[in-house]
Amino acid sequence: MFVSPAFAQTEAAAQTGSTTGMVLQLILIFAVFYFFLIRPQQKRIKQHEAMVAAVKKGDTVVTGGGVYAKVIDASDPIDLSVEIADNVVVKVNRGTVRDVILPEDKAAIEAKKAKIANTNKKSK
Repeated sequence: MFVSPAFAQTEAAAQTGSTTGMVLQLILIFAVFYFFLIRPQQKRIKQHEAMVAAVKKGDTVVTGGGVYAKVIDASDPIDLSVEIADNVVVKVNRGTVRDVILPEDKAAIEAKKAKIANTNKKSK
């Protein structure tokens, strides 16, 4: 029922040690989050911004909605004019560009589309 002064001092000393340990654990957790989550995400964002800024007329892009389009006009710093079909030109925000298709990737994409089309014909 009554707490002796020696016992109270022992509890106070134990709490001080656990407080510094808890602070060190929080710092360690923050460091892990920074190096494994925050820093790589910032790196990907910078790469995407550089890719979008480098888009030029004639490039083939994939929008956020998955539409493949050819860039017709890239002079506006905010929007791009892209052709999504013959004589169908639309404006899209540069931020919606998900990827730029390189010429060597175009051949691989076309081969994959042809393979899928052949598989679909055989299954019917």
